[in-house]
Amino acid sequence: MALSSSSGSFSFAAGEQHFIPEVFSKKLQAKFYSQTVLSEVTTNEYEGEISGLGNKVNIRAVPAVTVADYTGSLSYADVTSSTIELDINKAKSYAFKVDDILRRQADIDFMSEAAGDAAQNMKIAIEQDVFGNIASGSSLSDVNSGGSATTASNILGLILDCGKSLDQNNIPETDRFLIIDPATAAIIKNSDLKQAYLTGDAESPLRNGNIGMIDRFNVYVTNNLTVASGVTSGFFGHPKAVAYASQMTNTETVRLESSFGDGVRGLAVYGYKVVVPTAIGEIKLNS
Repeated sequence: MALSSSSGSFSFAAGEQHFIPEVFSKKLQAKFYSQTVLSEVTTNEYEGEISGLGNKVNIRAVPAVTVADYTGSLSYADVTSSTIELDINKAKSYAFKVDDILRRQADIDFMSEAAGDAAQNMKIAIEQDVFGNIASGSSLSDVNSGGSATTASNILGLILDCGKSLDQNNIPETDRFLIIDPATAAIIKNSDLKQAYLTGDAESPLRNGNIGMIDRFNVYVTNNLTVASGVTSGFFGHPKAVAYASQMTNTETVRLESSFGDGVRGLAVYGYKVVVPTAIGEIKLNS
C-alpha cells in the first residue's frame, strides 16, 4: 500500500513499514520580479482615507486668478476652486493555502515567502493596469517615429520631441519622467547618448548600466508597458499628471474547512485618474 502527498511519500509492504524521506532545500529558488515604477511617476498626495471599494477622493484644483491692466481702480474677483473626484473603483486580490504537512516538514516559512510573492505580483498587476489605460486621459499628441522602427539614430529626436511637447504646455522641468521598455533602453545605450555629456552624468550609460537623466527626463525602465502589434506604449510627463491612490484593505489568515491547512488572502483597492491632461503624453516605440 502506498500513500503520497505533495510533501513526501510513504509505502507499506507486507509485514513491514518503510518511510522514504525526501530532502528539502532550505533555500527557495530565486524569483525575479518586473521592475515597478508607478510610485515614481504618479502622485499619491490625495490618497486620504480609503476604507474600501467605492470610496471617492476629492481633489481640489488650484484656483485661477486673472491678471488685468491697472487703470487706477481694482475689481476684486471671487476665487473659486473646482473639485475632481478620484473614484476608488478597482480591486485586485490574492488567495493561497499552506498545507499543514508541508509547513511542518519544511525549514522555510512558506506562508511568509508566499505572502511576499503575492505582494510583489500585486504591484506588478496594478502597474500594468495603470499603464494600459492612462493614455486616453492625455490631451497631448503622441510622439512617434512615423511607423519607422525606433533606432539609435532617431531615439534622441523622439526624446527631444517629448520635451518640446511639455515645454509648450508650461510643464515644470523638475521631476519630469520618461518610461521606456528594456529594448529601448538598449537602443539608448548604443546611441550617441552613450556620451556622458549628453546625459549629464559623471559616467556614460554604457559604462554604469544606468540611463540617468536625458533632456530633463528621469528615465525609468520597466517591462509593464503595453505592447500591441510590435509597438510599445511608453510615457513622458510629470508626476502631477496622474493621481493614484491605493490601500490594502484586507490581509488575513483563515483556517480552511476542506483541508488541513491555512488560507491567506489579501485585497487591494485602488483608483487612478489623469488630472492634468497636458502633463502626460505617450511615446510610441516601434520594434
